[in-house]
Amino acid sequence: MTEPCSVLGRATLSLLLAGAGLGLMGCGAKHAPEPARGETLAPAAVQVQKIETVGQQMTEEVVGTVEPKLQAVIEAKVNGRITRLPVAVGQSVRQGDLLVELATQEVQARLDQASAAARQAELDFKRISNLRQQGAATQSEFDTAQTHFTMAKSAVAEAEVLSGYAKVLAPFDGVIARKLADEGDLAMPGKPLLELEGRTGLRLVADVPSQIARHVALNAKLAVHLDTVPDRLVGAVVEVAPGTDPASRTVRVKVALPESAGARAGQFGRLAVPVGEAQVLIVPPAAVVPRGQLELLFVANGGQAQMRLARTGKRSPQGIEILAGLVAGESVVVQGADTLRDGQPLTTH
Repeated sequence: MTEPCSVLGRATLSLLLAGAGLGLMGCGAKHAPEPARGETLAPAAVQVQKIETVGQQMTEEVVGTVEPKLQAVIEAKVNGRITRLPVAVGQSVRQGDLLVELATQEVQARLDQASAAARQAELDFKRISNLRQQGAATQSEFDTAQTHFTMAKSAVAEAEVLSGYAKVLAPFDGVIARKLADEGDLAMPGKPLLELEGRTGLRLVADVPSQIARHVALNAKLAVHLDTVPDRLVGAVVEVAPGTDPASRTVRVKVALPESAGARAGQFGRLAVPVGEAQVLIVPPAAVVPRGQLELLFVANGGQAQMRLARTGKRSPQGIEILAGLVAGESVVVQGADTLRDGQPLTTH
């Protein structure tokens, strides 16, 4: 009789523990907090737009430098001391204006000597010519005198040209970019004195990687961005190097820039080289809502605003490229999105 009682006792204990467990579970359920109900949001009047994929030109930016179409390093063609240098850096000059004047005593002495020799040769030629007419001079003497006179005149012309080199004139309209000498310095051939740049006709010079240089054609219109010009410029390709630089594996490309007050020689710029076309999703700028460091979209789904975390790409005048967070064919809130909340009812117009 003892064993059945023991079994009965164990069974009774199990039932009591089970009942206690159920009681505890019941108490826990009774005091657990109920989930909070969402607040009621008033319908928002918005404008939506169905977004489809569009073909867009894909580009790769290449760094370049703005350079003038015309630029020259001014040097003297003869030796001489600089007596006048009437220009300053940044000064505008016109073609033919005096840039540098030299004191060229040697050239002047050579001109004087050549002029004196020419006058003597002319007198000798006239004398022999008269004697020849009288039969007192041979044809050989006449020819020699004539040759000497011609050579003397050529020497004078050469000395006059060298004397003209004492004045260095501007070869074209431009601006003095650098001044490398001062009055009193000795000028000589091969020694730079000034750097002159044209006032118009700026170009962006870029070394384009050979892999994408095949997409650049002569006279093609390419976009250019300069830091000092807020809007993108459109320039025409005016020069494409026929070969690839073996060291850098690049092709030099020159793009003529439109006249702009913000563009200056020496500026940093970026050239947009087209590399193909891709199908992308573009939304109006007002559709992208910044929230802290995040960018959100609101999609109209079942009459409610569905919030999406978006990953944006390039920005263009057409809109903002959406890389993730949107599927083609969905309707996006493009007006009134900045005040929406997730799940808010929508009324479209």
